[in-house]
Amino acid sequence: MLKKISIIALIMIALACKGHDAEGVVANSGRNLMVNGNPYLIKGICYHPVSKGSTKRSFETLDTDLALMKEARINTIRVYEPIDDIQVLDAIHEAGMKVIIGFGYNQNGKYDILSRSFIDYVKKYKDHQAILMWELGNEYNYHPEWFGDDINNWYQTLNTSAEAIHELDKTHPVTTAHGELPDAQALTSCPNIDVWGLNVYRWDDPTEVFDRWKTISKKPMYLSEAGGDSYMTIAKKGYEKGINQKAQAEANANILDAVFNNQDVCSGVTLFSFTDGWWKAGKPDTQDPGGWAPNSSGVPYDGTPNEEYWGIVDIERNKKLTFEVVKNKYR
Repeated sequence: MLKKISIIALIMIALACKGHDAEGVVANSGRNLMVNGNPYLIKGICYHPVSKGSTKRSFETLDTDLALMKEARINTIRVYEPIDDIQVLDAIHEAGMKVIIGFGYNQNGKYDILSRSFIDYVKKYKDHQAILMWELGNEYNYHPEWFGDDINNWYQTLNTSAEAIHELDKTHPVTTAHGELPDAQALTSCPNIDVWGLNVYRWDDPTEVFDRWKTISKKPMYLSEAGGDSYMTIAKKGYEKGINQKAQAEANANILDAVFNNQDVCSGVTLFSFTDGWWKAGKPDTQDPGGWAPNSSGVPYDGTPNEEYWGIVDIERNKKLTFEVVKNKYR
């Protein structure tokens, strides 16, 4: 059950609203993420639409995708790079959804962290009602080699970047997508992170993550990635080898049950992912098994992340079995 909102938190939210459209105010109170003064539970999806035969993101199927998301009762979309198109953001808002905008470290100076041009994007879109949070980085704690072989360099950059956003935007929290649970070094180094997103693959039950979070932080958290794919590299636990939508559907059902049974700690999930990505493991005009991801041995039920089979719909937007699972759990 979500906790009652303290009087102090309500005053802080009211102050944040001053001079802003109240419909655009996102804050946190204790472990709760708040939107317009009300507790907000993320019923989300990771979204990086790449058309068959391509390797670049495209929103050419946006209307179809938003209709399917709406049917699945999704309220939040998480993207891995900024959406610099007001019409796309408007469409997301009009569909009744919010978006977590992700900033990469090095995107050739285009709204990235390295050049600090992410601030230009925040300035441009901070008043758009589709924005839920700003997200800095995705699993960068797995890559100290990107930061002079010293992960402290990333944490310092993460914290100062969050501070820069706070100075500019008082009405949206800053988050990061951390690979697994952050250790004490990460938590103490990054006090400016308001909400911690965790990319977690713990088979089909992330409950232990929530139990641990209670002991290490009082801030809000959500699962920024979780889920299962629809391909079994081996036969296991009664699931046949090969394309296996049943394995994905049952894994996602268990994961979502765990999330929503722990709302006192967890502010929701952005399930990975909306559509299959044919660009990830082989030729982009064919769907190939295989692929690799850090800390992925916990992927249900074969311990292998078949990177092109994670969608709740396939690349043609046909619903997989897990689509109905998501629809039923996201009530």
